[in-house]
Amino acid sequence: MFSKVLIANRGEIALRILRACRELGIRTAVVYSTADADSAAVRLADEAVRIGPSASRRSYLNAAAVVEAARKVGAEAVHPGYGFLSEDADFAEICADNGLTFVGPPPHVMSVLADKSSARALMSRAGLPLAPGAVQPVPTAAEAAAVAAEVGYPVIIKAAAGGGGRGMAVVHAPADLPRAYARTRAAAQAAFGDDRVYVERYLTDSRHVEVQLLCDAHGNGVHLGTRDCSVQRRHQKLVEEAPAPALSPATLDAIASTALRGALDVGFTGAGTVEFLVDVEERFHFLEINCRIQVEHPVTEMITGIDLVHEQFHIAAGTALRWRQEDVRFTGVAIECRVNVEDPNRGFTPTPGRLDRFVPPGGPFTRVDTHGHAGYLVGPYYDSLLAKVAVWAPDRDLAVSRLDRALGEFDISGPGMRTTIPFVRRVLDDAEFRKGRHSTGLVDRLIAAPKPAHPRRKR
Repeated sequence: MFSKVLIANRGEIALRILRACRELGIRTAVVYSTADADSAAVRLADEAVRIGPSASRRSYLNAAAVVEAARKVGAEAVHPGYGFLSEDADFAEICADNGLTFVGPPPHVMSVLADKSSARALMSRAGLPLAPGAVQPVPTAAEAAAVAAEVGYPVIIKAAAGGGGRGMAVVHAPADLPRAYARTRAAAQAAFGDDRVYVERYLTDSRHVEVQLLCDAHGNGVHLGTRDCSVQRRHQKLVEEAPAPALSPATLDAIASTALRGALDVGFTGAGTVEFLVDVEERFHFLEINCRIQVEHPVTEMITGIDLVHEQFHIAAGTALRWRQEDVRFTGVAIECRVNVEDPNRGFTPTPGRLDRFVPPGGPFTRVDTHGHAGYLVGPYYDSLLAKVAVWAPDRDLAVSRLDRALGEFDISGPGMRTTIPFVRRVLDDAEFRKGRHSTGLVDRLIAAPKPAHPRRKR
């Protein structure tokens, strides 16, 4: 096992990794920007290295500065968390060139999987079902229109190098396609430095279901079941749960085994997630592979009892996988929601500011992952995620009620600050969500619906 790890991230995931290191007896160093000088991760780490100003491109996305920090503190490994450099194959290669273990897949595997187009081609060859559409990027609007005419509208245009819900556009009619194609290419170039896009059929009323995997460098792998991530706004998740509800056991088994087969076929190692869209007839279609720990990993940990960050470190250190598939047991239901500093009534616009009050919920089987505290300044520079609230219960009805109870206890306030908590509680109240029959269209439907006449009481 490693003696010292550099944590190349911030916020709640930096704290999550730091705590896992402490439990494994690993010394920690964190990098931080000027804006995060007083963060909880900086205060709790054994060492901290400032790597740049507030702008992420000059700090957390500065690969050279991160590697130099790792060398300065004598770290043996770098854990990238999620976001930032976590799926940057070039960064992983730079780490290797400097004698640092990157906690994640090897650079050549990450390179082909981070590109959605090449990942689709690989998964197709491995036998995973794809949504109808182009396997390779489409270089012109005319070719995109031809693909759309063949598979039928609506279609979705996606950036080949996209991620985090960015670089996507849904097109419902042929007349709208040229403009959407040009806009998506321009957005992809601005966000990822890569303007390649592909086109596939957009599956309406679909479910977003993903499979958590652990694979080692010795050819072993296990799946840790499914998660449903269908509650999304602008393709970014708000509520996640495990296992995926209201799908037959046969479908859940097929999705999980298919995901594991595809990952092993391409030589994946580490903790990763294979994502699918599932239609109303329970046909599932490969979406993408994420080569990192996911924001929503706590729900999998709660139903399996397996610490995913611990396993990441063991795999990165070269240890053979410590679990066989028959060892993995699934118990109960876990649901997580993201508490973002955003105003749902203004298009989920971020509302940064200072926290006057910050009192997380407690109670049985309730987990809060957060870097927030009273007096903390939520800046405008980074993702608006402030906390994750996850609960476990023996059945789904109780899990939904427990999460609603926990959110009712959460006390967050500051000048002009709004959070997604009231909106998430609307989701939990929704009849289709309560039945587990919701789709990726749920958030848009709730936004379009009249607001509740009276605010909900805390309960």
